[in-house]
Amino acid sequence: MARPLKVAIQMDPIESINIDADSTFALALEAQARGHGLWHYLPRHLSLRTGRVVARGRPLSVRRVKGDHFAFGAWEELDLATMDVVLMRQDPPFDMAYITATHLLEHIHPKTLVVNDPASVRNAPEKLFVTHFPQLMPPTLISSDREAILDFRREHEDIIVKPLFGNGGAGVFHIRPDDENLTALLEMFTQMFREPLVVQRYIPAVRQGDKRIILVDGKPAGAVNRVPAAGEARSNLHVGGKPVKSTLTAREQEICATIGPELAARGMIFVGIDVIGDYLTEINVTSPTGIQEIDRFDGVKIEADIWNAIERRR
Repeated sequence: MARPLKVAIQMDPIESINIDADSTFALALEAQARGHGLWHYLPRHLSLRTGRVVARGRPLSVRRVKGDHFAFGAWEELDLATMDVVLMRQDPPFDMAYITATHLLEHIHPKTLVVNDPASVRNAPEKLFVTHFPQLMPPTLISSDREAILDFRREHEDIIVKPLFGNGGAGVFHIRPDDENLTALLEMFTQMFREPLVVQRYIPAVRQGDKRIILVDGKPAGAVNRVPAAGEARSNLHVGGKPVKSTLTAREQEICATIGPELAARGMIFVGIDVIGDYLTEINVTSPTGIQEIDRFDGVKIEADIWNAIERRR
């Protein structure tokens, strides 16, 4: 067995997580079972003080008991350079606060292993990193230019419009060929966001599901299909999508083989990609989810695969 590691988890409040779905909780349980020490801190408690990266946090223990799933020790100042591993697991939005956290954690990586690599996380926003693999994507436009968006719509007719740095399905709109709301939608987005929008050709296969595939150190570890509810364009589980057991098609294996080596080379140990039909739509590197659903369907423990990969790198 590997020596016990000191593990700090940078995440959102643990009090409100769903222990049957949260991937960070599964990772914490597995780390604890291996004898690793756990500490928890919030992103806002991360500081850079005279060259030292510190966080105000607490020792953490976890248990799979609803309503009583964690216990904290006393507050302490954590010198993150003395930790073996930092799990960067707070949820997006991928905003300047998120980007600043990657800059701070870069001071301690790789002596302290940050998962995923903070510089690579900063350089790989989900909806932008994927554009480096255009042969795997549906026709896509990233632009703030109203005329460019209208031209794309005229070419492809049936489209999806979404914010570049959104998450969890928020702000995703399906604009059908006869929909008269695109201009008004663009006006609203312009008021809400300074960043460009993502516009993609609609993929009808989404009615059969949007598949989440987990890659561990660049290799596929499992998949779950997320089928949208009737009358809903989004398949995200928290907006009513239904998880369904799934395996990888030949095309999905090809997608993983294409992007996997690049993910591993960039220090992306835990990645979730989204595939609709034959197309790669997103590469999620910030705080991927889906491992508990896959574990239940396939009788596996992806969190163990992730910790095996972390321990190999340590």
